[in-house]
Amino acid sequence: MFFQYLSYIATAAVAVVLLLGLANMFKRGSANTSQKLMRWRVGLQAVAIVVLMAAFYFTHR
Repeated sequence: MFFQYLSYIATAAVAVVLLLGLANMFKRGSANTSQKLMRWRVGLQAVAIVVLMAAFYFTHR
């Protein structure tokens, strides 16, 4: 159960940062902000993959 909730949170965090980046792009926001959001998204995707793989490992053991 713990990993299930953690994977939902990690996936939601990636989605939120992605949507913030899209909103910044559509309103023609700062390029610097876009770069920061892209870095955050890539980092959060890495965390989400680790969480999902750990969840898979511990639930199918």
